[in-house]
Amino acid sequence: MSRSEFAEFLIARRAQLQPEDVGLPAGRRRRTPGLRREEVAALAGVSADYLARLEQGRDTNPSTAVLAALAEALRLNEIEKHHFGKLALGLEQKATCPASGQAREQVSETIQAVIDALQPTPALVLGRWLNLLAGNPSFRAFAEPLGMFDAEAHGNFAIYVFAHPAAQESFLNWSDAADMAVTSLRAAATRFPDDPSVEAVVTTLNRYPEFERRWREHRLTDFRSLVLKIQHPARGAVEVEVETLDPAADQTVMVWLVDRRQARTPGLRLVNE
Repeated sequence: MSRSEFAEFLIARRAQLQPEDVGLPAGRRRRTPGLRREEVAALAGVSADYLARLEQGRDTNPSTAVLAALAEALRLNEIEKHHFGKLALGLEQKATCPASGQAREQVSETIQAVIDALQPTPALVLGRWLNLLAGNPSFRAFAEPLGMFDAEAHGNFAIYVFAHPAAQESFLNWSDAADMAVTSLRAAATRFPDDPSVEAVVTTLNRYPEFERRWREHRLTDFRSLVLKIQHPARGAVEVEVETLDPAADQTVMVWLVDRRQARTPGLRLVNE
């Protein structure tokens, strides 16, 4: 178990629930937000002392039944349940899992050929931490006017979303793009806990209150099927359909299908290596 993140997840999600969310009377005003530890423990059918040990990292081996009960008590969605399970496996399974190691920053000739072959459809390669590793000419032509290649973005999609002033102006559903970036980083951080790059990326992004809040709350969303609504400087209002097979892959080839209603291509595809 990744003790600190598992414990943080439990505490953060408990703080976000209100009594009425779980069928309890609201009662008097509370000193701290969210449910009390005793309330979550009762909902999950465990003792408050045991839940305290989990939240403090003093118990590192909860059973599958306990994890399922806690997931229900905390009203986790399917993506959050999956993430919760990965956190619980964490270090307990480290000996039987391959080391994550350093992320690959070099795009292979084969992957470069894939995105080049997708012309004129915009295609790019994202690294573990959403750094832009490569793109075909169509992607650069589409993304450059949005400021994705500006110095403020530091070559990283997440940093672009939270740090570049053009992002909130261009992404009409900016909150969805922000949730997508945070969820992807959370998934990668869980899958690749030994990669030292994560701390640098998260430290940079934590300077921005919107990222810091989302990261602290451990909120996760299902963005495997997502539509980004973009006000493009040159093309006007467009919709970009996004699907992903594995948001925590070491390298992901992403195809942005722009305004599918006006395109012949039947859908958007992603290829992972």
